[in-house]
Amino acid sequence: MSSTAAPDAPDLRRVDRLEVLFDELGELMGQRNAIDARIVEIIAETDHDHLWGITGARSISAMVAWKTGSSSATANTIAAVAHRLPQFPICAAGMREGRLSLDQVGAIAKKAAEGSDEHYAALAEVATVSQLNTALKLEPPLPPEPDPYREPGADRSPKPEPELPPTLTKTHSNDQYVYWKIGLSHLDAATFDTAVQSHLDAAIAEYKRDHDNDGLAPEHRPPFPTRGQAFMSLVESGADTDAAHRPHGQRSTVVVHLDIKDRIAHLHLGPLLSDADRQYLTCDATCEVWFQRDGQPIGAGRATRTISRRLRRALEYRHPTCAVPGCAATRGLHAHHIVHWERGGPTEPDNLVLLCPYHHRAHHRGEITITGPAPNITVTDTNGHTLSSASLARPPNRPPPDVAPYRGPIGERAQWWWYTPFQPKPPATN
Repeated sequence: MSSTAAPDAPDLRRVDRLEVLFDELGELMGQRNAIDARIVEIIAETDHDHLWGITGARSISAMVAWKTGSSSATANTIAAVAHRLPQFPICAAGMREGRLSLDQVGAIAKKAAEGSDEHYAALAEVATVSQLNTALKLEPPLPPEPDPYREPGADRSPKPEPELPPTLTKTHSNDQYVYWKIGLSHLDAATFDTAVQSHLDAAIAEYKRDHDNDGLAPEHRPPFPTRGQAFMSLVESGADTDAAHRPHGQRSTVVVHLDIKDRIAHLHLGPLLSDADRQYLTCDATCEVWFQRDGQPIGAGRATRTISRRLRRALEYRHPTCAVPGCAATRGLHAHHIVHWERGGPTEPDNLVLLCPYHHRAHHRGEITITGPAPNITVTDTNGHTLSSASLARPPNRPPPDVAPYRGPIGERAQWWWYTPFQPKPPATN
């Protein structure tokens, strides 16, 4: 009898051990959900009272990612729940009590229609995040609101379809290739096909001219031109043309008229410039200054020292993102003089940092201050507080929330033919 029961004993002990671990996991998840609910309430107060703008962050989700040390996806979820918190009080109560997770309520807040709080709060008690997303897709869209300015009986001919913008996405890579996915409208595709075919025909003609009678063995000849090579030829020719027009990669050429008597500057054929706008425009540009007196030009001044291509590459290597702590922007960065060039600041690495357009404008408006030398810069806000990229996380000094353990979804396959989607109420008409 004992010999048959012995092999099952380790399995029973492992099951008991798993139950103990799951009990602790449920308790911790309940506390985590309650903590997430409080975090959402804090961000909601910051959002609804417009307090986040004081921090200089680009958006509420960027501030959340910065201050909590979380990923952009988690920050977007927290910001979405916080923004719609007044519309989902039952779901918010479920988070505070530890019964619903942040991801469950986040899926609801991102996609659910107004008035669906009770419906989805009950569903979230038993459904996974994936099942909630499926249920939200089954929700019928609201009918379009009637145009109050349309006259009765007016022509209701369909509106023209909007123009489809081209899309370009990097999908994946391996040891040999990086793969891209391109999407073009029929008109753009026709232009693209014509351009690629033109470069392919030119490459084939050049190949035949150079190699038809060269006497080389086939294995020593270069490969016959392909559409891929024609595409790269198209890209390289465009890059060469752009480099010819903008040899140093500067953003723009700014023509400024400066009245030496009244010390007032304005753009060529344009409006007057404030000190902040003038310095913002001339940070990373060729600036052509014309001096005038009584409205008449009397001479031209020197141009700014432009940011060379090699110098910009060094700045990009040193600061791959915007230099303001907490900002992860990587595209469209501006080269900024810490000590402005018109105040004698040199165009050298120690006096240059890369900033995103948002923070570049914020600096010249006086919302943030940047002091050097680079790369050890200090960024302060209007109150003199130093900005840091570190999160606000610290050891807790209060006990964890006293909530029931998180039960979680039931884990069963959803039977969608029995599910009744939420029916949004049409907007009230006067």
